[in-house]
Amino acid sequence: MPRVLYIDDDEGLRLLTSRRLSRRGFEVETAADADSGVARLREGGFDLVAIDHYMPGKTGLDALAMIGALPSPPPVVYVTGSEETSVAVAALKAGATDYVVKTVGEDFFDLLASSFRQSLERQALVAAKDEAEQALRASNDRLAAMVKEANHRVANSLQILSAFVNIQASAVGSDEAKSALRDTQQRIAAIAQVHRRLYNSDDIATIDMAEYLLPLAEELEATWSTPKSPRKVSFLSDSVRLKTDRAISLGIIVTELVGNACKYAYRPDEAGEVRIRLLQEAPNFRLSVEDDGPGVDLGAKPQGTGVGTRLIRAMAQSLGADLDYGHGPGARICVTAAL
Repeated sequence: MPRVLYIDDDEGLRLLTSRRLSRRGFEVETAADADSGVARLREGGFDLVAIDHYMPGKTGLDALAMIGALPSPPPVVYVTGSEETSVAVAALKAGATDYVVKTVGEDFFDLLASSFRQSLERQALVAAKDEAEQALRASNDRLAAMVKEANHRVANSLQILSAFVNIQASAVGSDEAKSALRDTQQRIAAIAQVHRRLYNSDDIATIDMAEYLLPLAEELEATWSTPKSPRKVSFLSDSVRLKTDRAISLGIIVTELVGNACKYAYRPDEAGEVRIRLLQEAPNFRLSVEDDGPGVDLGAKPQGTGVGTRLIRAMAQSLGADLDYGHGPGARICVTAAL
């Protein structure tokens, strides 16, 4: 049976309440004043407490404040003979779960027992809700840790794969094969960069594109630069966050466009610059990659295998993006898509 502490200065009512509520399924202990009642509560073992309002010394509101200061206070039903609304409001504001007006007869004990049951049920629901929330948070934490570990492993695997491609590139004799393998290596690096970002981020659903594309631009600059033909890859970005799959698509587009600019915009014996800009133009974002070369002839036959161009179009389609090949002294390719 639920254990209830009933605090009331009326000895006769305490005894009567104990008897009547025991018939209604409750085990009742009593206390004569606020101090002795709170001292008994500190010993623990009670599921609920009922407090009378008018008591000598400290009132029921004083006792309610003392109970609220306990480490794990039980629910409190406030009992009084007063029908003043202000008393009920004050008790509920102070933390009481319910309010019962003291009357003469069995109806009072029926009402008191009903209030006890409702308070206990409410407390059980709150406890179940808290337990479910704690379990959900623990589950989410475990899932986040597993996802971060998965991203770490994927990034490492892609790094190993990139190393295999590099070994293969050094073993082939054909310049065309070497170029194709180097392009493949850069595509792998673009994807691996995303997984490295996810591993080091608390947000595993989206990617900060500035944090992602800046190291990617630095890697591309190091890859395509030689002492005779240095390639400067500059990067400027607004604060833009994209979902992981969209970030990968955009990273591959950047990799292909920068690679094309480094290979075809400048002669093998001259320096050159490629500029990457990512701007937020709500509700869209706009990526532009530009160089100072001869520009893009859309009607001409691809200088390479054409795989890069097909990849750019495929990634743009996955983003639902528009491709714009600008005209000017150099090439300027813009990709516009929804955030």
